[in-house]
Amino acid sequence: MKLDKLVTLLVVENIEARLPAWTALGYEVAVRVPDEGPLGFAILKSKAGELMLQTKKSLAEDVPGVAAREPSYLLYADVSSVSEAKKALRGAEVIVPRRKTFYGATEAWLELDGNVILALAEHG
Repeated sequence: MKLDKLVTLLVVENIEARLPAWTALGYEVAVRVPDEGPLGFAILKSKAGELMLQTKKSLAEDVPGVAAREPSYLLYADVSSVSEAKKALRGAEVIVPRRKTFYGATEAWLELDGNVILALAEHG
């Protein structure tokens, strides 16, 4: 079992307030949710890689069990199989055992040692 991709997701009060610092470092907004109005979620991309930002409010609406832990950041991993990844991490605490997202991914959310929250996402 290996990760196909690992991205940091920063949990913030307001995404627009954080964008100037990241755009100054070469990041551009690649995905906006919603498309118009105040952002609840964004994916930023640059030559250095990818970064996600999500508001505390959006996180609470999306995955309340994760938001209740009040994280300042999360890790989001693409995997070929959520089931296999969960087996490999069998010692981790399961926060969200399995869910289907509006964008078609199958996810599970786990807490690893050191209070690190990891989302496992299977696409397709």
